[in-house]
Amino acid sequence: MDGMERGAYGAGRAGGSFEPLTFIQQPHTGLRIVSWFFSLVIFGCVVNEGYINRPDEVEQFCIFNRNQNACNYAVSMGSLAFLCCMAFLALDAYFPQISSVKDRKKAVLADVGTSVFWSLVWFVGFCFLANQWQVAKAEDNPLQSGGDSARAAITFSFFSIFTWGALTLVSLERFKRVCFEEEYEELFTQP
Repeated sequence: MDGMERGAYGAGRAGGSFEPLTFIQQPHTGLRIVSWFFSLVIFGCVVNEGYINRPDEVEQFCIFNRNQNACNYAVSMGSLAFLCCMAFLALDAYFPQISSVKDRKKAVLADVGTSVFWSLVWFVGFCFLANQWQVAKAEDNPLQSGGDSARAAITFSFFSIFTWGALTLVSLERFKRVCFEEEYEELFTQP
């Protein structure tokens, strides 16, 4: 078999059956699952232990310097990244069934743009959460509760920068292959 028939990117595979083992072994699938897990951890850490109160207060505040925007950012970006990963995992599973090279190109361009976007979002999120954690006052959390979850959210937002960046690079490589398919199809298709 030549490279066009054996790869998951070739139109020769369009209409074939779904192969779970091949799907799992692709690098973008693994990176997307890791990114999905990281977003779930960030969301879970902030929702579970990201809101605290002093013993003499009833109202709960964000553990990140009592800045509600920091917790809102982490929760919303974690949940949106989770949903985005699920959507692109579904697209990755469906990708071999797409027979039109132009549609494949659009799907891969959407993947590249989304991956770049989430790399930037997590960079901003890491900087924002780390800054708010650094300037948080000890008297706002006298019982020292939720600190591990806050540090975990910061750590996983840092790691998310690199997983989404790696997804960007893998998607760019995938884009090159799809562009090659388009040129190949234009050159060697019978009129």
